[in-house]
Amino acid sequence: MSFASSTSLRGHSDKWFESDANFHHLYPLYIQALAQRHWTPLRVVQKASKFLAATPGAKILDIGSGPGKFCLGGAYYNPDAFFYGIEQRSDLVRYAFIAKEMVGLNNVTCMYGNLTELDFSQYDHFYFFNSFYENLPGTYKIDDKLTYSRSLYNQYNRYLYTQLEKMPAGTRLATYHGAEAEAPHGYHIVGTDIDHLLKFWIKL
Repeated sequence: MSFASSTSLRGHSDKWFESDANFHHLYPLYIQALAQRHWTPLRVVQKASKFLAATPGAKILDIGSGPGKFCLGGAYYNPDAFFYGIEQRSDLVRYAFIAKEMVGLNNVTCMYGNLTELDFSQYDHFYFFNSFYENLPGTYKIDDKLTYSRSLYNQYNRYLYTQLEKMPAGTRLATYHGAEAEAPHGYHIVGTDIDHLLKFWIKL
């Protein structure tokens, strides 16, 4: 499906969320090809976003948001919450903006930048699909546009850990394919799903 023909369906968002295959047609073919390995499945989006959108007006940050799939799905399933994504690849942010226009959602903000530039205190809850993992040797990369290294992996994990540690009690975190060590002291698992790959945390 071309972008030109898809734009005529703007505002008719339901069809995009009927399946992952439908949703991926919002993007060009090379983005679609990355979907199975790198983008969150809609069934995970639905469960994780419901947990994070615990109260009306909640501000939820997706750390490493790619082309915006989690944010768009979360915004669709939870219209009373606000979803923000931070992504360091400008082309993915551009396609996230295009997809946002095509589905007609207003409670989504796609940001170009590095997570180390963000003040986490501006957000209430967080989603993390192990976006640092591609920095490790031997892992699948999204592209060759960035510098990858184990030191960056460690740097980003330390920053995330520190920022989450500063958040107040009641902060929620959903991790998919993550390690328990990524959640700092004070965060406790209150549930799991999707064969324990999706974990729900609350800071006590």
